[in-house]
Amino acid sequence: MKFIIFGSSGFIGTNLGNYISKIESKSNLYKYDINHKVSADYEFLDVRKPIELNFTNNDDTVIFNFAAIHTTPGHADPEYFETNILGAENVCNFARKQDIKTIVFTSSIAPYGPSEEIKDESTIPMPNTPYGISKLTAEYIHKVWQAEDPLNRKLIIVRPGVVFGKGEGGNFTRLYQSLKKGFFFYPGRKDTIKATVYVKDVVRILYETSLKNKPGVETYNLTYQPAPTIQEICETMALVTNVKPPNILVPATFLKVAAGSLYYTGRVIGKKINGIHPDRVKKLMISTNISGKKLSESPFKLQFTLKEAIADWFKDCNNEELS
Repeated sequence: MKFIIFGSSGFIGTNLGNYISKIESKSNLYKYDINHKVSADYEFLDVRKPIELNFTNNDDTVIFNFAAIHTTPGHADPEYFETNILGAENVCNFARKQDIKTIVFTSSIAPYGPSEEIKDESTIPMPNTPYGISKLTAEYIHKVWQAEDPLNRKLIIVRPGVVFGKGEGGNFTRLYQSLKKGFFFYPGRKDTIKATVYVKDVVRILYETSLKNKPGVETYNLTYQPAPTIQEICETMALVTNVKPPNILVPATFLKVAAGSLYYTGRVIGKKINGIHPDRVKKLMISTNISGKKLSESPFKLQFTLKEAIADWFKDCNNEELS
């Protein structure tokens, strides 16, 4: 079999490449990234342009498509549409030309839009951000590709919550650093639900579904069932890593005003204050209440509980600190 990874130097793509290379022959693993070459392990490929790659004997070839920009906020609105939509079109066109019959597309929970009401795979998506809209559009582009040959083509769409693990450098790492320093406080509420999933579970599911699913379209939310609250995440992380759990709750109104003042003051004086953006602060107080029931009842269900996942991550960091 051949495995082609587009967007291979990102957090999930890197972990998937490492996972596959332990199981399959490295000579059958092809890794391309949408950023300029970051190391000799990846080849730069601009997915906004037609993909000029040629492979032979593609009956058992699998494409994993991670090629996207996703940091929100962090990019101008047109960038999300240009990269995520054109990327989906060009990856699907490449699959058509090469007669590749399996694509695993990593979408996002962003197409659901923010809501306190629980949402599952049958919920009508209502994205409210350029990123969420671009990801939903990309899903439909992939579905058009599959519908052209429904009896033979296989499309797996995964919508992960916040993915955490060693090397993520994102929300969970920043949360841990704040807990460790005693700086963390609950923003507005303690019961905000946050769909989350461990990266080792994610890459295993991507690999297994690519091999075991039958032709057709299948969508999975990747998150714990039920999704944990921010309080559960903080207290579990504190317990596993032996740091003090937070207990301070800052009113939402005060937090929004403070974040807005700091952010816009920084813009006036020409200084960027990392992590301080009104939209990011607002996101902290909105639930991502996503159901993982379908996944939990499937053969691909999560193997790590939240506590086990954080403990495993901590172990990977020599039980010193999460990084």
